[in-house]
Amino acid sequence: MRLRWIVPALGILAWLLIAGVMSGPSSKTADVQQNDNAAFLPKTAEATEVLELNKKFMDSDVVPALLIYGRDGGLTDADKSTIKSQVDKISAEFGDTLAGDPISRTPIVSKDGKAAQVLLLFNGTDSKKNVEHIEWIRANIGTADGLKAHVGGLGGILTDLMKVFESIDGTLLLVTVGVILLILLAVYRSPLLPFVVLFCAGLAYVLANGVIYLLAREDVIDVSGQSQAILNVLVLGAATDYAMLLVSRFREELRGHQSRFDAIKIALRASFEPIVASGATVILGLLCLLFSDLSSNKGLGPVGAIGIAASLLVSLTLLPAILALCGRVLFWPFRPAFGSEPAETKGLWAKVAGLVGKRPRIVWVGTTLILLAGVLGLSKLDADGIPQTDSFTKQTDSVSAQELINAHFAGGTGNPAEVMVKQEKLAVVLETVKGIKGVDSAVPYTGVFMPPMPGAPLPQPKVVDGIVRIDATLTDKADSKEATETLKRLRTAVHAIPGADAKVGGFTAINYDVQTTSQRDRTLIIPIVLGVIFLILMLLLRSIIAPLLLIATVVLSYLATLGISGFVFTDVLGFPGADSSFPLFAFVFLVALGVDYNIFLMTRVREEAGKIGHRAGTLKGLAVTGGVITSAGIVLAATFAALAVLPVVFVAEVAFAVAFGVLLDTLLVRSLLVPALSLEAGRFVWWPGKLRRTEP
Repeated sequence: MRLRWIVPALGILAWLLIAGVMSGPSSKTADVQQNDNAAFLPKTAEATEVLELNKKFMDSDVVPALLIYGRDGGLTDADKSTIKSQVDKISAEFGDTLAGDPISRTPIVSKDGKAAQVLLLFNGTDSKKNVEHIEWIRANIGTADGLKAHVGGLGGILTDLMKVFESIDGTLLLVTVGVILLILLAVYRSPLLPFVVLFCAGLAYVLANGVIYLLAREDVIDVSGQSQAILNVLVLGAATDYAMLLVSRFREELRGHQSRFDAIKIALRASFEPIVASGATVILGLLCLLFSDLSSNKGLGPVGAIGIAASLLVSLTLLPAILALCGRVLFWPFRPAFGSEPAETKGLWAKVAGLVGKRPRIVWVGTTLILLAGVLGLSKLDADGIPQTDSFTKQTDSVSAQELINAHFAGGTGNPAEVMVKQEKLAVVLETVKGIKGVDSAVPYTGVFMPPMPGAPLPQPKVVDGIVRIDATLTDKADSKEATETLKRLRTAVHAIPGADAKVGGFTAINYDVQTTSQRDRTLIIPIVLGVIFLILMLLLRSIIAPLLLIATVVLSYLATLGISGFVFTDVLGFPGADSSFPLFAFVFLVALGVDYNIFLMTRVREEAGKIGHRAGTLKGLAVTGGVITSAGIVLAATFAALAVLPVVFVAEVAFAVAFGVLLDTLLVRSLLVPALSLEAGRFVWWPGKLRRTEP
């Protein structure tokens, strides 16, 4: 008898020790984030090759930032004097931290005389230091008497992104925990149990972040601010979901067993398989991202998988130990008494089960038509990428800077297309580049980042290993669709020049190559994820038909979610489009997580069908799991919705799609469509398993 107390107590103590050890590394995850463009580049892309060649021209990695000044009525002599003194102050403050010749920091006034730009080149190897430098500049540049000043370009955009992701451990965490706590209080109507569940989820969060920090520090995995934000809500949401499933089964068993130790033993045995299968589905689905050619996607795969593994470990070890020791007291004031009647047998979900049982064909046809109506919105979804300056949901300093650039300079100023070409073909390639529609100007790179002065002789181009570089400033802003079309024309033209061996990179090329690689990734990875999930379901349900049915319903739900997202993004929120990786991210999360709820339902249906027959088992499985699965879905949807507090369009889109899709799966697919199809198919749904052949 004493072992019943000692083993859980030792388990809790062991987890407290683990939490103590991992709390330090867990708090440092932000220190190993990689949010620069190189972290998102495909390894085999043309832009990546140019980036590598550029290191020979620059002697070091650099991140360009544009300091932009403007005055509506035109810059005065006093303004120009102020600009020069502030640039001198910046040069003196940072010294060798700024790359390039000091002459490259000479202010260039626009043709209309209303704006001036200064190019600042920062060492690209220390992104956090660059953020500090750009924040210092923003705090110290003058904006008196109507003179506007902003820092934009790649450096400004990355700084704004990193400032956003700094709030992950603050605002996002508080919002997520607060939302989960409110839902748990409403579900359990107990002041104790919600804090136990949150405590376990918190330990999973600490463990996951600690392990990820240690691996990222050793360069085993890559972590971006985006993947860490998704990790945190995924861990808290998944750990809470698994806890709710176990707690629900524990409460059910407490009504049939006087001893809480017997109840937790049976509850854990019954919940273990579906929880592990659910976690394995998400883990393997996320690990399929390792097939991606993008470092950011590859990083999210193991990062998310580690988070789910931590959630599983806590939910199947720590939580059962706490439930075993505390028993019914955790449910106070609504303790499940031994021998009491479960509310599930006559509540809302019993009525839903009755409705499905009476008219299964009408139910599955009706829900299918509703989902197909949502699919029609796919025509509204533009997932071909969005400009980086449109990637924030609020006005940032880098966006204000780009607006000034667009108004007074060529849109691609400060972010030229970079053409690497053999020295002997420089003249012909340069003339070709200048003649391409959408190119404002093109000059050979001389080692100084500024255009030649009017009337001055053209400096000699810098030559490295027989290669020269041409900087082509585009008419349109570097991250626009128009600039992308210019890039395509540019690549087509220079690739056709014999013997030039030309390659085109730069900011626009990086964006384009990332988007095209994202499209390739989703074509490759989505079928792999479906195959992995099918195998897991087949092993779990001992059937071929049931897994096919479940996957078909979840894919239909996914397509409907994308369609409705397209409508919401375009007509309601006014977003400029969606990133090319959005459909893949949405697929991995929605299909893996959507299958979760079907796993919870169908494993219980399978258990009951073996006792009372397929039809009765399906309806009882729906009735007894309806409440807990719906609550779990609401928790997960709410945690992903909390991502919307980060003012980044891509994150907000993923937040909406996953939150809406999870609710659609929970309330419509799992509650109506799947059980109705199960009844329609009858025992054949378990083919070729033994449940197909026997009826208790």
